[in-house]
Amino acid sequence: MLCSIDRIFSAVLLATALFAASAFGQTPLPQAHAHNDYYHKRPLLDALDQGFCNVEADIYLVQGQLLVGHERWELRTNRSLTSLYLDPLKERIEANGGHVYETPKPFILMIDIKTNGEEVYAALEKLLAQYDFISVTEDGKHQEKAVTVVISGDRPKKAVAEANPRRVGLDGRLSDLNANWPAELMPVISDKWGSHFKWKGQGPMPDAEQAKLKEIVEKTHAKGRQLRFWGTPEDPKFWAMLQSAGVDLIGTDDLEKLSEFLNHSDSSTPE
Repeated sequence: MLCSIDRIFSAVLLATALFAASAFGQTPLPQAHAHNDYYHKRPLLDALDQGFCNVEADIYLVQGQLLVGHERWELRTNRSLTSLYLDPLKERIEANGGHVYETPKPFILMIDIKTNGEEVYAALEKLLAQYDFISVTEDGKHQEKAVTVVISGDRPKKAVAEANPRRVGLDGRLSDLNANWPAELMPVISDKWGSHFKWKGQGPMPDAEQAKLKEIVEKTHAKGRQLRFWGTPEDPKFWAMLQSAGVDLIGTDDLEKLSEFLNHSDSSTPE
């Protein structure tokens, strides 16, 4: 019996060591955003293996559990926010000296609340309070930790703004740039590319749209926020344009393709 226990314990240690060796040394990519990350074979872990510093999970509240999925019919009790994201992040951060990566970089867990924003947010805050690696704002003082949680989708802005302590930030829209939200309350501005631009990467980008994008980037940065667009082409030339324009986060469903682009691009100018 003791020999069996020793073998099991040795196997656990080996698996932990292999996990650390394979993932912790990855170069972090601050621009990389994993759109609908939970659709990958290994949610969170595949993105971490590629160096992503921003991952997105959609959630619903079902019988007290925060379950991950884009549609209700996809939900499974074994695919919760806790099991797919929070617990693996906790294990990794504890094993990695208090950071997601060996080279410390800000890391965002973007949580898209699909429906019933206020109810889901209340449950989310209670859950996040169990994890000491989540950035927190209390009594007006913001403490950045290993992971910053940003909520998107059905965002109860008033409830979030009034929370004390508060363990989430808001994912804003371009229309929110006209409001004076503190940067730590709304650290990211995200919007649909097609709602503001017609150019999809074919041929040169029209001068008027270039000027419009430049104005959006400058206004977003002046407010101390990061900028992201969704619904963009999975095209390295398009990504290069976003880099050149100063867009902070590039979203993708193709983790390896974007990781390769960001790791090997030595110029932010499209060809």
